[in-house]
Amino acid sequence: MTRRMTGLFISFEGIDGAGKSTHIETLAQAFRAQGRAVLLTREPGGTPLAEVLRTLVLNEAMDAMTEALLVFAARRDHLKQKIEPALSRGEVVLSDRFTDATFAYQGGGRGFDSAVLSTLERWVQAIDNDAKTAIRQPDLTLWFDLAPALAAERLADARVPDKFESQPVEFFSRVAKAYGQRMAEQPERFARIDADNSREVVGQAVMRALQQKGYLT
Repeated sequence: MTRRMTGLFISFEGIDGAGKSTHIETLAQAFRAQGRAVLLTREPGGTPLAEVLRTLVLNEAMDAMTEALLVFAARRDHLKQKIEPALSRGEVVLSDRFTDATFAYQGGGRGFDSAVLSTLERWVQAIDNDAKTAIRQPDLTLWFDLAPALAAERLADARVPDKFESQPVEFFSRVAKAYGQRMAEQPERFARIDADNSREVVGQAVMRALQQKGYLT
């Protein structure tokens, strides 16, 4: 009898311009080469409803609470429709951002109350619809750490920026600090990737982090 593989959830985090999205497909190919089914997804987004909410969050003016509520609403649908079913099937889920981004952007960047974000996190990510049980978090979060000034240089030649990408360097400094705080609070879940390197060197660091966790051979 074939042993069923355990689902694996990995998130990619970092400020805009850090280069995290570049490495998701490469990692997906590495897992597929080892016989794993892979779900590539993103936040906000990942489902038809969540993609509609993503468009609103990235482009419409709103206060920090409205942003946070829309992001968590999108996350709830994403979890119920895509992430949890994939993990139940034993797949690898690779997500471009998850809840750490909300603490970083709405919490750190916008200055929204982190205690409220923590409450929403418990409600929305509760496993088996029970807010008193454990919450769904990635098994591993790859944090692509890059100085905000360098990230801004990279974004200067990018596509037309959304409302977050067009924020000043000071905003991204607060976002980066919030990411660091999340890692300090949950160090066992994070792997810091020094994103101020060539694509090849960063890619090697990503693979090394997965190998050290035993997720890739």
